[in-house]
Amino acid sequence: MLEFLLTAIGLAVGAFLGFLYNKKQSENSLDSAEQKSKKLLEDTKNKSQSMIFEAQEKSLKILNDAKNEISEEKKSLKTEKESFQKREIIFDEKLLSLEDKQSKLATEKENLEKERIKINELVDEQSKKLQEIATLTKNEARDLLMKTIENEFAPDIAKKIREVQKLGIEDYEKEAKKILMLAMQRFSIPLANDITTTNIQIPNDEMKGRIIGKEGRNIKIFEQITGVELIVDDTPGVITISSFNPIRRHIAKKTLDMLIADGRIQPARIEEFVERAKEDLALDIKKAGEEAVAEVGVGGLDSKLVQILGRLKYRTSYGQNILNHSIEVAIISGLIASEVGADVTVARKGGLLHDIGKAVDFEVQGTHPEIGKNIAIKFGLPDSIVAPIAYHHDDIPPTLEASIVKVADAISGSRPGSRKDSIENYVQRLNDLENIATRNDHISKAYAISAGRELRIFANSDLMSDLDALNLAKKIANDVENELKYPGEIKITMIREKRIIEYAK
Repeated sequence: MLEFLLTAIGLAVGAFLGFLYNKKQSENSLDSAEQKSKKLLEDTKNKSQSMIFEAQEKSLKILNDAKNEISEEKKSLKTEKESFQKREIIFDEKLLSLEDKQSKLATEKENLEKERIKINELVDEQSKKLQEIATLTKNEARDLLMKTIENEFAPDIAKKIREVQKLGIEDYEKEAKKILMLAMQRFSIPLANDITTTNIQIPNDEMKGRIIGKEGRNIKIFEQITGVELIVDDTPGVITISSFNPIRRHIAKKTLDMLIADGRIQPARIEEFVERAKEDLALDIKKAGEEAVAEVGVGGLDSKLVQILGRLKYRTSYGQNILNHSIEVAIISGLIASEVGADVTVARKGGLLHDIGKAVDFEVQGTHPEIGKNIAIKFGLPDSIVAPIAYHHDDIPPTLEASIVKVADAISGSRPGSRKDSIENYVQRLNDLENIATRNDHISKAYAISAGRELRIFANSDLMSDLDALNLAKKIANDVENELKYPGEIKITMIREKRIIEYAK
């Protein structure tokens, strides 16, 4: 117990001594720190004073510099003020000058404003015209221009046209009539009857039954082989052949003639006689082509082309035999060509072949000038021969020989007695002529006279001028050419007169 007490006292004394030692150490450290703080404070004070002195020196320097800059700025401002005053004086002088100019410009502006209004009006007018023109095609623009010129110079134009026509037409007609009369007087050819027919004469009505056959067997075989239709009716002594193809109709006619002469009518004999008729027809066609070529006096044609030409012997137009017509056109063309100095050989060949397309127009699609042109090109004919074939129905032929063939074609077609026409077709053509004229608004009446060779038209004088009447007559002539088929030519007579009636009472 005593030991424990001693130990505790010892520990307490040691702890106290340690406390005193630590306190002494702390006091020593505190004194040392206080001394350092005082030293640091003194150093800081010294540095602060030094910095203050430096700051004061810099402030003085900045202040001096600012004073110098202000002085320089004042000098600069003074200079600029003087310069500005000088400029102000100059400006005042210029302002006075500008005021004078402004008064002049005001007057000019007023004048320009008036001009501007006029220009705007013109621009608006031109814009409207341009908008109208922009929607027009080339032909419409040309028509508008022509109409404007016509409206302005219509009397002068009509007068000039009449003068030119009066000066030239008499001389032209006189020379043309002279050439045509010489050509027509030097040419003569007998008018051959058309051998194609639709009627077959039979000895008696019993023959009709034999041709029909048992249960119609013979007539069915006949129609099937020949491609025609047989019309067997109550007409005594006649059987009618119906077909649009003249070659088929001719073969059928020859076959029936041989069957009637033989008397034995049965399918086998029908086939035999049809083949024989075809052979005879082929020889006849070849012979007809060769005779036509020899009569016209042209050579160098392909034998197949000559055979195609011979087919025209069995082709008619308005009752006129086309082969005879082609021979007439060829000879007349040659005579006219010799008078005007054209190529006689080309004119003759072109005239002979001008309707060659009609030989096959039942079998080939297209117009006969187009078909004929293709045939000529196929057989290697030169362009000088192709032209009369292709363009003999056109308004403006491309060559002199084509023009000659066109004239000769009209002469042959319009010769009295050359063509036949039914009363129905004749009346219809007259009505068509009058309808073409009267469908125009400015026409009051129209009459087809001189057997359809002249169309006399009465125009409303209040609605059209002389130039309008001239243009309308040309338009009606073009419509007639494009819409109607007719031999020769048709005279268009336009009558425009103003009648004024007053009554004295």
